[in-house]
Amino acid sequence: MISREQAYELLQKHLSSRNLLKHCLAVEVVMRALARKLNEDEDTWGLAGLLHDLDYDYTKDSPDQHGFKTVEILEEYDVPKTVLDAILAHCEKKPIETKMERAIYCSDPVTGFIVAAALITPEKSLRSIDTDFLLRRFKEKAFAKGANRDQMKSCENLGLSLQEFLDLSLNAMREISEILGL
Repeated sequence: MISREQAYELLQKHLSSRNLLKHCLAVEVVMRALARKLNEDEDTWGLAGLLHDLDYDYTKDSPDQHGFKTVEILEEYDVPKTVLDAILAHCEKKPIETKMERAIYCSDPVTGFIVAAALITPEKSLRSIDTDFLLRRFKEKAFAKGANRDQMKSCENLGLSLQEFLDLSLNAMREISEILGL
């Protein structure tokens, strides 16, 4: 299987935006936390999270190709089919069928939602927010409009309440707060 280091190098090669790189790292850490919680393989789930937006620079103007281009780029690497399927599922290019696919589908928007919540605090820090703060912001439809609430709520398909999922995601992202600059 492709190593985490190789995957990270690919991200650095294919993504021009530092913020998008941070987003991929955030999704990776949330996916790893979910894998631990659900007794799944952390490395495989983390890899899916890390690589899920690898093709963004190529597909931002043609979203119908998002996901497919990542799979194409990864053809020459030893990437498990389960990871490729999760990447396609996160952007609704295949039906969501597995736990990993459900996990990445709800993890992708939650990271942006949490970053937006941290950025509205005076400290601009993940330490300055908590799960209750996130739940209150979740109810505000105008807040972080791009973070799909239905996708985040789909965490229930993993047996987690929204509160549990937000708590797990926030704590996971705090592990890399320095990298995220939050």
